[in-house]
Amino acid sequence: MMRTAPARAVLTAPVSATRQRILDTAFRLFYAHGIRAVGVDRIIAESEVAKATFYKHFPAKDNLVLAYLDKVDEIWTGQLVAAALAAGPKPADQLVGMFDALGSACRREGYRGCAFINAAAENEAGTPIHDRTLAHKDAVRAWVRSLAEDAGAADPDALARALTLLLDGGLASGSVDGRPDAPLAAQAAARVLVEGACLRA
Repeated sequence: MMRTAPARAVLTAPVSATRQRILDTAFRLFYAHGIRAVGVDRIIAESEVAKATFYKHFPAKDNLVLAYLDKVDEIWTGQLVAAALAAGPKPADQLVGMFDALGSACRREGYRGCAFINAAAENEAGTPIHDRTLAHKDAVRAWVRSLAEDAGAADPDALARALTLLLDGGLASGSVDGRPDAPLAAQAAARVLVEGACLRA
């Protein structure tokens, strides 16, 4: 059975135009400058809404940060799934193909690494924001594990763990040194891991 998407950790609901404008502004500012560095007043000013309007949609900054991470989840998950499916119908090929999303992400202008890793670094373990980052990573790993199982991996858990570590390492490298060969190196390593771990294509 073909697996097409990681399970979403949080379901999103339709949003108003004003809420979306606030969220889009926060997305741009949080990713570019960091969550802690961007205050609510700046988001209110740049989204051009009244303070009361902002708090109507987001009673606290953490609510906005969680909505931001939901949006990042939706975008990155979609990119991973699209890259995997573009590699063809074989799960083993999809496990390697998903790394094309890594290359596209690292080449994007203004790239600052994985938003979830960045958020986790800025928030203590046990907080809702840190927990949201773990939920995202767990969902991606579970999806990769399902592909690994379909591909005939002798140990799907171990392969999924190794491949998601490669993804995270590639995301971090793209931010730290910006070397264009990092995604290619990660994908080459993934191919070796998949070929060694899978019993059937």
